[in-house]
Amino acid sequence: MIQIKSEAEIASMREAGLVVGRTLHKLQAAVAPGMTTADLDAIAEESIRGEGAVPSFKGYRGFPACICTSINSEIVHGIPSAKAVIRDGDVVSIDCGAIVDGYHGDAAVTVPVGTVRPELLELLRVTEESLWHGIAAARLGGRLIDISRAIEGYIRSQSHPGGASWGIVEEYVGHGIGTEMHQDPQVYNYVGRRMARGPELVRGLALAVEPMVNLGTRSTRVLEDGWTVVTQDGAPSAHFEHTFTLTEAGPWVLTALDGGEARLKELGALRLTG
Repeated sequence: MIQIKSEAEIASMREAGLVVGRTLHKLQAAVAPGMTTADLDAIAEESIRGEGAVPSFKGYRGFPACICTSINSEIVHGIPSAKAVIRDGDVVSIDCGAIVDGYHGDAAVTVPVGTVRPELLELLRVTEESLWHGIAAARLGGRLIDISRAIEGYIRSQSHPGGASWGIVEEYVGHGIGTEMHQDPQVYNYVGRRMARGPELVRGLALAVEPMVNLGTRSTRVLEDGWTVVTQDGAPSAHFEHTFTLTEAGPWVLTALDGGEARLKELGALRLTG
């Protein structure tokens, strides 16, 4: 069931989104060679709880930590560990969620650590840009598939450093969000042959959009821990995510500290007023 929120409920989601945004900002600044992913989880928990919020992930279906940390060929849902040491040249995906007044915010970034190979930096750039193109394509009265088409279209338009095709992950997708972290509808990062246009984009709908792109093929597998998703061919992967809703002026990115204003203006997705 798709949940439509009131203005007051969206305001609570914005507060949750700001907690997530500020926490990710701290984590991005903290990531360094020699740290463990458990160190990052401790920073995240202190940040989230220090703002009076509750971590969305901890205890969710038995997940044991406050954030997901996925290194290199790990795509999503990596479990923070004192044994997982971050090294120079790694790319680390950090997925974070927080609850304020019963409403969730959810966002993710992939962080380059130290001196990173150029093809990995390009992977991160393409993935993050596809996220913003997807959000920018959303309009009141539009359809869900507009977001999927924009994400895939941008990725396919970008040259792969190895001359191959980017691997757009299909098994894991974005989602509606509100009083639960995962709600209808699913937000795909590609357009299938028989894919429906999806529901109309209306005021009060909140979506978490999260493209995951592999440097190699799109194929995935889940490790024995039952959580960590990795690329089947061992190639690196990137993951970026934001939670947003729609206003008359355009998208409002609830997990971006500036509401997404800077990037969306660049993409012409905000209707300038006054």
